[in-house]
Amino acid sequence: MNLGLILICSALALKAELPEEPAPGSQLRSMDVVLDCNYIEEAVGGFSSAFGGSFSSDPATLVLRGVSITDDGSLDSVTNYEVPETSADSTSPIIFEVSVTLVPIPYAESLLHADCAGEEVTCEISPYTLHLADEGSSQASWFMGTLKLSSGISIALVLKVSSDREEDERMAVLHPRLKVPVSQAGTVLTTVEFQLSSRTPTLRSRLGSSVTLDCSFALAPSSPLASLEWRLQHRGSGRRVFHYQAGGMAHTEPPTAHVDVEQLLETGDASLSLHEVGVGDEGTYICLVSTSQHQAQHIIQLQLVEPPRVRLFPELVSREGDGTATLTCEISGYYPLDVSVKWTREAPDNKDKVPISVSDTYFSSHREAQDGTYSINSYLSINTATELGPVTFSCHVSHLALEEPITASAQLRAPEPKTFKGLVGAVIATLIFLSALIGLVFRRRKTVDLKSEDALKTSG
Repeated sequence: MNLGLILICSALALKAELPEEPAPGSQLRSMDVVLDCNYIEEAVGGFSSAFGGSFSSDPATLVLRGVSITDDGSLDSVTNYEVPETSADSTSPIIFEVSVTLVPIPYAESLLHADCAGEEVTCEISPYTLHLADEGSSQASWFMGTLKLSSGISIALVLKVSSDREEDERMAVLHPRLKVPVSQAGTVLTTVEFQLSSRTPTLRSRLGSSVTLDCSFALAPSSPLASLEWRLQHRGSGRRVFHYQAGGMAHTEPPTAHVDVEQLLETGDASLSLHEVGVGDEGTYICLVSTSQHQAQHIIQLQLVEPPRVRLFPELVSREGDGTATLTCEISGYYPLDVSVKWTREAPDNKDKVPISVSDTYFSSHREAQDGTYSINSYLSINTATELGPVTFSCHVSHLALEEPITASAQLRAPEPKTFKGLVGAVIATLIFLSALIGLVFRRRKTVDLKSEDALKTSG
């Protein structure tokens, strides 16, 4: 971290300790944003195959000159970047000086304060081939810069090489490695002609919700917008979601997708809105912005999730004699497919009071509903003959949509104790029942005898 960044971080840390109040004196200040990068290009004569080529990577520096940054007084001690004095040979560092006069840099403050915020910035620069190149144009005079912050911000910059020399370009000094004109200080002077940015490289959303896939761009006045296209790739197949051609009408494939064309043309906001997303909307979205010469894209992953509903039955199991009982853990309505189920047993005789995992379980097959969600049942067999005390059995369900597992429990009721009073009561109840039964038999027999005597008297 250089001295300028140390001073910035110190000022920001001091500001964070003070009560937050509006800063009426805040104004925009022109600052240099300096990033450590890697220069990536295909190695000449390197090994290549059907699976890809060989690439080289070398340290490089990207200097964004004159970026507008909001200054509340914390940037007073920061000085602009000075090019180090080095010999211009193939081993010297590659320094790209970038002018932002034609196209502004988005999220500039996040890039400047990334170290203070504890963010990581990944920067790569590589040669760029024009989308539709004019005959005779130099392909080596264009580069693509890709910046990614760990917070999710992604920026693509199309850089055009310029020169500060008045003499003929053929007489200009060339970079020993890149073979493009360099400044008197040995740096590669470039201008941003096209930038594309997004702050949502990955989105996770519930089924039925609405989401916005962020994509914005800015173009130099000489490169007007030619087209915008959104595509969806999922499980080996792809389809167009939205397409706009300059001067024509916008075409949207699913009715739930929308791009505000007015904002697209006025502010460069190419964000795609999806309403009531379903399983079929999940996948990799590509925001592709094109001019007559340039083309850049951002890839955004949309992942849909739905938490499971869990029910365990029966909730109470009685121990009526010896035998077995089966507990059913019903898990339904979840997406994606992967779900984890764990069973535990907890009894008063557990010395460490920690539930014990049980393994006498089995599963049903997965079932898929019409909305694309899944269901499954998990079963636990209990030997009621060996469970002599009250026991709690629990089904723990983990899923991608859950921060913590869902737990459902069932109780195994202990057998009723056979006390002395209980035995006496049972004996007395049995004697009463027998006495009543014997009395009933004698009364019926006496009635039969009386009827027999009356019958004899009548016949005599």
